[in-house]
Amino acid sequence: MSTSPRHFLDISALSKAEMRLLLDEAHRRKDARKGWPKGAPDADRPLDGCALAMIFQKNSTRTRISFEIGMRQLGGSSLVMSAADTQLGRGETVHDTARVVSRMVDAVMIRANDHQDVVDFAAASEVPVINGLTDLSHPCQILADIMTIEEWRGPIDGKTIAWLGDGNNVCMSFVHAAEKLPFTLRIATPPHYAPRRQEIEAAQKAGAQVRVVTDPQAAIAGADVVVTDTWVSMGDTDKDARLRAFPPYSVNEAIMQRAAPDAIFLHCLPAHRGEEVTDAVMDAPNSAVWDEAENRIHAQKAVLLWCLGRL
Repeated sequence: MSTSPRHFLDISALSKAEMRLLLDEAHRRKDARKGWPKGAPDADRPLDGCALAMIFQKNSTRTRISFEIGMRQLGGSSLVMSAADTQLGRGETVHDTARVVSRMVDAVMIRANDHQDVVDFAAASEVPVINGLTDLSHPCQILADIMTIEEWRGPIDGKTIAWLGDGNNVCMSFVHAAEKLPFTLRIATPPHYAPRRQEIEAAQKAGAQVRVVTDPQAAIAGADVVVTDTWVSMGDTDKDARLRAFPPYSVNEAIMQRAAPDAIFLHCLPAHRGEEVTDAVMDAPNSAVWDEAENRIHAQKAVLLWCLGRL
């Protein structure tokens, strides 16, 4: 009897226990590789013989490298396709592409423009589908972020995270994570760039400690973690308006002084230095952005194992 594939599309679809399981596995796998060459496979090679297809509608550095190296470390292989390189770029439906690709590989990761494309692909796929980023969410990034917080400051329980800037897809995945883990999330955005109200209300109803404000000083006060992202993301068409609205939310040395004395700084990258963050903050001793980027490998390895039933 066939079973439905285990997709990883949004953190909101995970149980609290699954969220914790993924984080613990990411920590464990990273610890087990200390001092090893980056391309060497893990000792157990749990995905030996498995193949991952990666489809990119959006450019990528960290997502592509981390999934490729992650699969190599797990003993599997990967192949990369841009949407333009496939029949998707010539009008084939998402449904038909999903049915074909899923006959040929063991899992698919998609970095897409439209979240619905990933949902539709997963609905037609015979194998697990992983959301590598959409316009609505970025769940892989948030696993790496929380892993990094725990490396630097211990368990996430009771921590306060301040998000300054655009209420974008990364911000929304933090909201989803706050439903699963016991931390407080304060979001400061200009009024027209706040996260979707219905998602905030749903998270609060589910028990998440989430608050949305317009004052960055209020959001960052005493925070253990300060997070931001670019003001203009791929696909945004209102660049000039955004560049006028966001300067009060820039993370600089003065505003970081409002956070807890040992607060760390996170940014999913790429960063526009001098806009959402200054050089002084990016390169400070309490900037965890480089560990955060590396941790995409380890977090995504946990996701791959979970999707393929090895976890």
